[in-house]
Amino acid sequence: MQSAVQEYYGSTLKGTADLRTSACCDATSVPAALKPLLAQIHPEVLSRYYGCGLVAPPLLEGCRVLDLGCGSGRDVYLLAQLVGPRGEVVGVDMTPEQLAIARTHLDFHAGQFGFANVRFLEGRIEQLEQLDLEPESFDVVISNCVVNLSTDKLAVLAGVRRLLKPGGEFYFSDVYADRRVPGPLQQDPVLYGECLSGALYWNDFLRLARQAGFPDPRLVADRPLAINDPELQAKTALLNFFSATYRLFRIEGLEDACEDHGQAVIYRGSLPDQPHQLAFDKHHLIDADRVFPVCGNTFRMLQESRLAPHFSFIGDASRHFGLFPGCGGSMPFDSTAAGAGAAADAGACC
Repeated sequence: MQSAVQEYYGSTLKGTADLRTSACCDATSVPAALKPLLAQIHPEVLSRYYGCGLVAPPLLEGCRVLDLGCGSGRDVYLLAQLVGPRGEVVGVDMTPEQLAIARTHLDFHAGQFGFANVRFLEGRIEQLEQLDLEPESFDVVISNCVVNLSTDKLAVLAGVRRLLKPGGEFYFSDVYADRRVPGPLQQDPVLYGECLSGALYWNDFLRLARQAGFPDPRLVADRPLAINDPELQAKTALLNFFSATYRLFRIEGLEDACEDHGQAVIYRGSLPDQPHQLAFDKHHLIDADRVFPVCGNTFRMLQESRLAPHFSFIGDASRHFGLFPGCGGSMPFDSTAAGAGAAADAGACC
């Protein structure tokens, strides 16, 4: 199947327009602040973009970032401008044709940006330990609609955790299903290449993440995917697919549930372009200058990551008041486009 994926993205697809579904196509509106950065990227790189979400978390200046399945390099070159000359972005991909495009335009982008802080490596994201990458050397790892193409997703997650610094995060968009994809469909090369039949059942993803050492994956945003191609629609009629962005933090000892320790945070309103409210994840819209009760995990994610200077912290973990209300095991995605992105009450942890 990996060979089929290589062929699909290396030679079958000539550009974004050749995709047969919206799964591997970014329908997320680009924030105004990022549009000038995209305008700096070479048109050939943009034309070979197959992402399903926006993987540009805040506070990247000076960071070292790894892009898994970087393709022709759109996200690499976007993030290169955000990390700046003191940072670095490394792209990894297994498709020589895609990497050739990315590398062809290295000098072009260095001229556009005024600095060179990008490199590309050929390799499989399931075998990150075989690449010239030091353990615990990245602040952020990103991936855009690529993990679903992997045939060993646990190896990908474990490799990411190994490369992240303590407090670092894996911030990535991917495709998920509302149930397990039947075995025969998983062998369909077109469905696999279109990012559908390799998609994980959302609850299996949560299990794999916990197994790899990420006990509390946080959903940032999601949207339902429409399959308009009649042939592919007929094959997948019983399945519902979603594009979703998660953030996973490498923090030792996180709990596997939203436990209430009586802690709270105050957002200082100091993040660029977010002076009034920080959208930490889908269920945490944190108003500036307001005491915001949080679970122990959220407290530690904020306190032990690059976000810490932008918060004040109240309390410790010496007391326990049980679970926060509303924490459960139902499917986290919105089933309609109208509901996508809606968040819970901003005054509670969940």
